[in-house]
Amino acid sequence: MNWSRAFAAWLSIAVAESIHGILRRLFVLPVLGDLRSHQVGILVGCLIIFAVAMACIRWVGAKGGSELLKLGLFWTVLMLAFEVSLGLAFGYPLERILLDYKLSEGRLMIFGMLFMLLAPALAARVRGIGDPA
Repeated sequence: MNWSRAFAAWLSIAVAESIHGILRRLFVLPVLGDLRSHQVGILVGCLIIFAVAMACIRWVGAKGGSELLKLGLFWTVLMLAFEVSLGLAFGYPLERILLDYKLSEGRLMIFGMLFMLLAPALAARVRGIGDPA
């Protein structure tokens, strides 16, 4: 696996997700409200993650289940660090940032991160690359 390419693929996800977040706040939040717009945003975010994973999986060169899982873990850790850092940079308290992960509040970010973890293996399977098991 090429780690520089893995990072570039994650960077593509982060940029696409950031644009998605801005558009969601501008157009979806006023119509659906905070909670529903976040819930819809998770579904759209998973589609974005999957699209980038599909486009980049061959280029990154991850093969086999362990490499694909390492790639997903790499992306997930980077995204968690990005989310927390960005939230703190915007002045949000940590408890507000972590609210997005509270299932009891109807927040679904944990599923988005779980999907990010599994997206490389799913993309490899769909693209017919190696043995993702």
